[in-house]
Amino acid sequence: MHIPDGYLGHETYIPLIGIFVGSAAIAVLKVKKELPVKNIPYLGMASAFSFIIMMFNIPIPGGTTGHAVGGAIVAILLGPWSAMIAISVALIIQALIFGDGGITAIGANCFNMAVFMPVVAYYTFKAIRMKSLMNNRIILAAFFSGYISLVLTAILTAIELGLQPLISTTADGRPLYCPYDLSITIPAMAIEHLLLFGIAEGLVTAIVIKYFLKNDFNSIYAINKGGINE
Repeated sequence: MHIPDGYLGHETYIPLIGIFVGSAAIAVLKVKKELPVKNIPYLGMASAFSFIIMMFNIPIPGGTTGHAVGGAIVAILLGPWSAMIAISVALIIQALIFGDGGITAIGANCFNMAVFMPVVAYYTFKAIRMKSLMNNRIILAAFFSGYISLVLTAILTAIELGLQPLISTTADGRPLYCPYDLSITIPAMAIEHLLLFGIAEGLVTAIVIKYFLKNDFNSIYAINKGGINE
């Protein structure tokens, strides 16, 4: 799902950088206010976890890749604001050091996977769980939060790419950046994530949440504002 350099025009990546920076600034303030100092190491653990699973990339036609993200897990356990920080750190390190995702596309990739995805996952989890204390319902909510959030994030990425031939072209109409329009990018991204990567994300999310439920890590539940222990 990482967008490389050269696939987004400045009309797209500059506004997305601005949106991401604004969201990250709010997230930092929220986490400083709500997250106890003793629990800050959990942010590092979450970032490392997300970093590792995102390194397993499979190329997808349309100029990007498919992979799990871990955004739903972090959002459920630590809340969406903490997830924004943890996942964006992983994405920035990947781009700057490993070349996984473009430098100009950092804002887009961080907005898609570190802002949009955790928010969708968090509220999907809450909507399906409906304050239930039943483990099976919580695990089911975790699966769908991972599945739905990844699929919608993939579609958002596809839209960003597919709009480029419409907004960034030469005088004779040739695309300057991503050459594929929405008729190609949306099916390419949506099908792969609906049938493969979304299911993988959902299963990983459900398995991890089931593990925490089984072992009753109260110290982690205590820092969750509205997640498992709501």
